[in-house]
Amino acid sequence: MVQRMAVSLRFALLLFAAFVSFQLISASDDATILYESFDESFEGRWIVSQKDEYKGVWKHSKSEGHEDYGLLVGEPAKKYAIVKELDEPLSLKDGTVVLQYEVRLQNGLECGGAYLKYLRPQEAGWVSKEFDNESPYMIMFGPDKCGATNKVHFILKHKNPKSGEYIEHHLKNPPSVPSDKLTHVYTAILKPDNELRILIDGEEKQKANFLAADDFQPPLIPEKTIPDPDDKKPEDWDERAKIPDPDAVKPEDWDEDAPMEIEDEDAVKPEGWLDDDPEEIDDPEATKPEDWDDEEDGEWEAPKIDNPKCEAAPGCGEWKRPMKRNPAYKGKWHAPHIDNPNYKGIWKPQQIPNPNYFELDKPDFEPIAAVGIEIWTMQDGILFDNILISKDEKVAESYRASAWKPKFDVEKEKLKRVPRANKRTVVKRKKRPRRKKLLLLLLVGGDAIIKQMEAGCLWLLAALLVDYQL
Repeated sequence: MVQRMAVSLRFALLLFAAFVSFQLISASDDATILYESFDESFEGRWIVSQKDEYKGVWKHSKSEGHEDYGLLVGEPAKKYAIVKELDEPLSLKDGTVVLQYEVRLQNGLECGGAYLKYLRPQEAGWVSKEFDNESPYMIMFGPDKCGATNKVHFILKHKNPKSGEYIEHHLKNPPSVPSDKLTHVYTAILKPDNELRILIDGEEKQKANFLAADDFQPPLIPEKTIPDPDDKKPEDWDERAKIPDPDAVKPEDWDEDAPMEIEDEDAVKPEGWLDDDPEEIDDPEATKPEDWDDEEDGEWEAPKIDNPKCEAAPGCGEWKRPMKRNPAYKGKWHAPHIDNPNYKGIWKPQQIPNPNYFELDKPDFEPIAAVGIEIWTMQDGILFDNILISKDEKVAESYRASAWKPKFDVEKEKLKRVPRANKRTVVKRKKRPRRKKLLLLLLVGGDAIIKQMEAGCLWLLAALLVDYQL
């Protein structure tokens, strides 16, 4: 009885959480700039690049193990590019902006990227089908792994107001990419106080400040001074801390020609050494192949084998004295080193004011005009899903709770069951009255529930059905 009450209470709490998630999403529609669930085909809404280098085929496909659809990288060892323009460019200069998406590496990730590019407004005449690696982006965010590289990128392209040059600023010490094959959700939160937070599965992995010199490489604000590019090292500048002693003289008994090793004159040939027997002999059992042609293949010679006589003897063939180190060896003479009286240290150019130096109160973010995926990967099976751009952290949190967490739990539970699959035996299950009661609850209130829930919250309901085996 107590167990049934606990189960019912758990179901009620999870159902309540689904309603709360829905209310958060509905109440924050104005804060959502883009939400792409890929529940429907992406064709017509996302534009695949027509550039010749992008041979990879994008697919609208289910995630392995459940009914959730996503955007799938369908072939290995290919380049992929696809983009979606926003209805209106999004300014990042005021308020909070949240960038979030899910990706599942169903076949792992040995060498490739699974990141998103947030494009700034393109030049006049640019069209989506021309999207490629050269299309200017403002932010690049997401997993990248190959060789020694294993990180969740966050790169900001920021324009230097003095030089007009766009410079890539990389987040220092980015988190690593999760090593499993489950769905993970990546979140970047840009705050109006210049704070950046990176979350993986809702857990903060890195916090930074856009204007802090130690948080980005290179820093957004450049150095006030730089080495003078026109400064030249004087010809008489001596950087040698030590020099050979000019007054040193090689000793008279120093023999530079003496060899490093000499024969050991005290060595004696071992008794029983077979001087006249070679170490190898022709194989007496070998015969010339029938198809051997001396004119084409040359004169046939039997293959060599170890001489069996040498196995019982200390050695065969010509005996030679072993070599030993020459006690008279000294090698080439070099004058000892002394302190250089003319040493001036390592030369460095003079510092001058940096003509490209500027100060900032906050980054001069360019608007986000489009979201694109442009990658080259050796693995297929990369599934992108639930791409979100929002002005409200709670919206991102609600999507993690309603759209990501239930399927992540299903995937994790399925992974736990794999080792036990071969040990499991089929048994006749007892009837469980609580199933009927819970099913009746859903049948009675199901229509009302479904009408008030969007696709994300339905995921939570699906997880409940799996959990209660309905």
